[in-house]
Amino acid sequence: MIPSLIFHSDSELLEGPVFNSENNLLYFVSILDCLVYCYNPVNKEILSMKLDSPVSCIYFKKHKVVLVSSKDGFFEIDFNSLQKKFAFQIDINDNVRYNDGIQDPIGRIIIGTMGYPEVIENVGNVYSYHEGQFKTIIKNTTISNGLAFSHDNKFLYFIDTPTKKVAKYAYDLETGDIEFIAYVIEFTGSSSPDGMCIDKDGMLWIAEWGGGCVSKWNPLNGEKINDIKLPCSNITSCCFDNDANLYITTAKNDSKHEVYGGGLFYVKSNEL
Repeated sequence: MIPSLIFHSDSELLEGPVFNSENNLLYFVSILDCLVYCYNPVNKEILSMKLDSPVSCIYFKKHKVVLVSSKDGFFEIDFNSLQKKFAFQIDINDNVRYNDGIQDPIGRIIIGTMGYPEVIENVGNVYSYHEGQFKTIIKNTTISNGLAFSHDNKFLYFIDTPTKKVAKYAYDLETGDIEFIAYVIEFTGSSSPDGMCIDKDGMLWIAEWGGGCVSKWNPLNGEKINDIKLPCSNITSCCFDNDANLYITTAKNDSKHEVYGGGLFYVKSNEL
């Protein structure tokens, strides 16, 4: 399991990789550079668009057109024309920015917030937005991160990074309401859980900030199955493509000797 570096541009904080299976395109962001990327794995083309405030999460609309969260609100970005336009904003406090998010099967946008420019304990929330209306579904979070639905969409897994745990919620697809069930995974070492995704078998793959790896967990019993080591310490998130290959985003750390932080990595499915 040797990850391949496929993109590196001296970014401080790459995040939010999502793969559009219909169009075979990977999207990801450089949060603090306010950049949104579109990567074509077939011809290796990488396009980028810059917004005016930190970006975090990408939602699919149509071919090469996405909705992106930024501190200034949600913007529609068209990578066909390289144009952008404001879409909407949720009523959030000035001292927070958006972080990780996900979309449910009927199109609800779920997204969390965190303190910005400084992390503030319990200042964040997780919101659900649909058809012009929004509501708070998880309150008093600190660093809202990984979100993943079970394959039957009955459960939502969520990471508030400082808790070092993965929470499991019952999810009502009809109403968008959630109810806390239990913490199903706990990190006891020095690393902290960041972004995550779920594989075809229902296992959670969790990026470990400070741990230099992506780890695979069984949410049914809380057991760690294995991990993938990377040549940098701060791993931010991951996602699978159509062929179960894994894309991984990373961030820099304070060491001058670590050169690969902030890169985008790729691991083939036959090596997982």
